[in-house]
Amino acid sequence: MDASDTALRGQNTTAGGRLYMSFELGEKSWKLSLGDGQRAPSRCTVAAGDTTAVLTAIANARARCHLGANAPVYSCYEAGRDGFWLHRWLTGQGIANLVVDSASIEVNRRARRAKTDRLDSDKLLSMLIRYHSGERRVWAMARIPTTKQEDDRRLHRELERLRQERTAHTNRISSLLVLHNLRVRYVGGRIWTHWWNRQRDLLAPGLRAEIDRECERLALVRQQIRSLEVQQERQVRSGAHPGMALLAQLAGIGTGSAWTLVRELFGWRQFHNRRELARCPLPVARCLGLTPTPYASGTSDVELGISKAGNRRCRWLMVELAWSWLRLQPGSQLSHWFNERFAGAGKRLRRIGIVPLARRLAIALWRFLEHGEIPEGTILKSGNVNTVTA
Repeated sequence: MDASDTALRGQNTTAGGRLYMSFELGEKSWKLSLGDGQRAPSRCTVAAGDTTAVLTAIANARARCHLGANAPVYSCYEAGRDGFWLHRWLTGQGIANLVVDSASIEVNRRARRAKTDRLDSDKLLSMLIRYHSGERRVWAMARIPTTKQEDDRRLHRELERLRQERTAHTNRISSLLVLHNLRVRYVGGRIWTHWWNRQRDLLAPGLRAEIDRECERLALVRQQIRSLEVQQERQVRSGAHPGMALLAQLAGIGTGSAWTLVRELFGWRQFHNRRELARCPLPVARCLGLTPTPYASGTSDVELGISKAGNRRCRWLMVELAWSWLRLQPGSQLSHWFNERFAGAGKRLRRIGIVPLARRLAIALWRFLEHGEIPEGTILKSGNVNTVTA
């Protein structure tokens, strides 16, 4: 995205004199479509990850289109399992690359339509040509983090997976015990150990051995979770990022939530206004996916719910923080706004109203970090109101 924006400034936007290339990335092979916007595209298949073959395909396409060796090359591929290493490699080769949000690619709306990797690659190529010809809203693009920013996300994402594994192990142990009408509320800790030592001899050897293995895996997962949580807490206290310490001072926002918001959202994304963060309904601008999705055609006017575009971790977290904010920040302006509109309207409307509250809370936290505007009526963990020490 950054390379394309700078490449378009002050240049002729006609299609001639350039080479366009699109990737359809697969696990074993890549489909490439290359063209200059005037001739029919050429297609080739290379082994996945074979960068030498990609350079060879570019050289062959330049010769076919009668382009010089220094003709600019513009490429794109869909964001997916290959991540951003290909983007960095292409940029290092002097190629202006775009990483496209696959959900924003337009498709034929026929009930039955042909779909192959070759057709998908050709579609990407045509949209790439349209984009560089001036149709800037043809799709949405992914923001490219630096290598360090991408690496900083590893800790809390691993923590998320480990917590899911912990839940899976405890559920499995509880399910195995229920087969013999043995019910336990909490798996793990001293109480569980004493209880299990008394009950284990009542079970068949095979089942007892399976539960013991599950307990060993559960103990390992818990040990890794504790290690990562200590590491996370240490980095927040050491001031690894000032925004984490600021957010963690607000009642209702813990260390893990502050860490995730900074690493996933506020620490590397630059928002010019609140609409880019959470308010604008256009797919090119929204980030949290908490915006409404209206369907209005003729006499039909239906609300389809929130868009769910953007960062799912931050979207889930903001909804959880909104509920926590109501409980721990009852005197804030945001809580008063919610209570006036939704508190007495029943459970269903409260669940609906928590979405705009989460959106408003995200904007308030962004203003707090970016401009130092403290949400009105906010209580700090020190007990003060509307005062924050950096």
